[in-house]
Amino acid sequence: MGWLSAGSEAELKSKGRKLLKADGRQIAMFHNGERAFAVDNRCPHEGYPLLQGGLSDDCVLTCQWHNWKFSLHDGQCLLGQDHVRSYPIRVANGQIEVDLSDPPREEVLQKRLDGLHTAVAERQYGRLSRELARLEQHGFDPLLAVREVLHWTHDKFEFGASHALPACADWLQLYSQAEDPETRLLCLTEAIDHFAHDTLRAPSFPYPQGRLEFDGAAFLVAVEAEDEQAASELLRGALHSGRSWSELEPWYARAALAHYNDFGHSLIYVYKVGGLVAALGEAVLPWLLLPLTRSLCQSTREDLIPEFKSYAAELTAFPHGFGAAEAAPESAIGLSVQRALRWTREAAVGHSQASIYRALLAANCDNLARFDDARQHAVQQPVSKNVGWLNITHGLTFANAVRQLCRRYPELWPAGLLQMACFAGRNQLFRGVEPCLEAPDQDAAGFFADCLRQVTDHGLNEPIFSCHLLKTVCAVREEHEALPEGSELQGSLRAALKRFLEAPLKQKHARRTAFQSLSLVNRDRARG
Repeated sequence: MGWLSAGSEAELKSKGRKLLKADGRQIAMFHNGERAFAVDNRCPHEGYPLLQGGLSDDCVLTCQWHNWKFSLHDGQCLLGQDHVRSYPIRVANGQIEVDLSDPPREEVLQKRLDGLHTAVAERQYGRLSRELARLEQHGFDPLLAVREVLHWTHDKFEFGASHALPACADWLQLYSQAEDPETRLLCLTEAIDHFAHDTLRAPSFPYPQGRLEFDGAAFLVAVEAEDEQAASELLRGALHSGRSWSELEPWYARAALAHYNDFGHSLIYVYKVGGLVAALGEAVLPWLLLPLTRSLCQSTREDLIPEFKSYAAELTAFPHGFGAAEAAPESAIGLSVQRALRWTREAAVGHSQASIYRALLAANCDNLARFDDARQHAVQQPVSKNVGWLNITHGLTFANAVRQLCRRYPELWPAGLLQMACFAGRNQLFRGVEPCLEAPDQDAAGFFADCLRQVTDHGLNEPIFSCHLLKTVCAVREEHEALPEGSELQGSLRAALKRFLEAPLKQKHARRTAFQSLSLVNRDRARG
């Protein structure tokens, strides 16, 4: 609008303050005896009127509702978080004029990104949401903020990629499907807040800077040797030569399935990188793949612990190729780890990989439907028995990643199916209730819409819990859509998901932690 007349200086000086309304804006004007000032009337925190605020002799304006303080000279927030917009003022012939012109777009963008950066660094959830809303209000693509956050935080993961990565992919998928601005905003806020949580007050953990010509076999050797230096240098070489994610994905999928890595998290992360690249573009690859490479090199390899001791032998003995017969859908339910692994290998002789997959999916679905949730409240037990809802949901989110990636790289089916058997066999130990196997009494579209409404208003403070709600709903929805319409397994998936979403989640185990700490320390003392 340019310069706008705001009345006489004498009037403002005598009153001390006044409200100017123009172009849908409310502008609070003040005079401290020396000069006039103008700022947005709405406090950037919660919108209360700054015109009612206290004003000090040194031109500090205080919002009386929450004690946020602003400098009238430039709108900088001195106590609180967000800055308030200030407006240039000039006086001509005793008349005050306020410049309502928008600042240059580059300046607006930088201010919004600076505010977002601070909100991420200090994990200020409300400010994250406000800065994202302002970014879109000014006509910028909000996905720019997600790219920036990936860049800011990627070197703050000491152990590599966290749950923030797959959660971000799922939040962005919901963002792209949402029709109302409220849902779109909360999806972006939730995605970024998880990165803020996982990197809060973390220093930089630099990645190796060297570069080697990429060779997929050499990359697998480096990951197997836990050699982050070599693996990262090979990755940098791949990116420098312009390799796309579609060219790198098969090597990352092979690395993720080379072991029962991190209870299946590695493969889930690899799958979700594809979703992030599709949403954000190939430019984000360095910020995704450097932490992913680090986590692959540092991940735990559960197939090397006694519980899964027969995994390697079963993989070695796995037949070359699959049969064509259909495996019975219920044939893998209730099997121990060793029996589930053996069943999977033997089933491959005559049955198709798709039917074996569905049988193992049914077993993992049955484990979720029958999970004894009293286990999450147990106190006097060894650490090895610590299990909760999130542990059980991994059987389904991992299955989702197996189907998607093994379809693209069929040579990975044996490892993928055997690791699904590891999930099914382990988690069947924790069943204890008769499940309600009836699908919810509504159509699938309505059911999943209700699930997503719950996810988008979850009420959970810790992102590790809310992201498991999100990931499980998204994974089950994808697997549901891939099954024959009206199949029994579709109904079982919906029933199991419903039970999980309706169950309370215990987020902290104070007494159990104290009991297990004392047990460990006292046992060490007993050894002398």
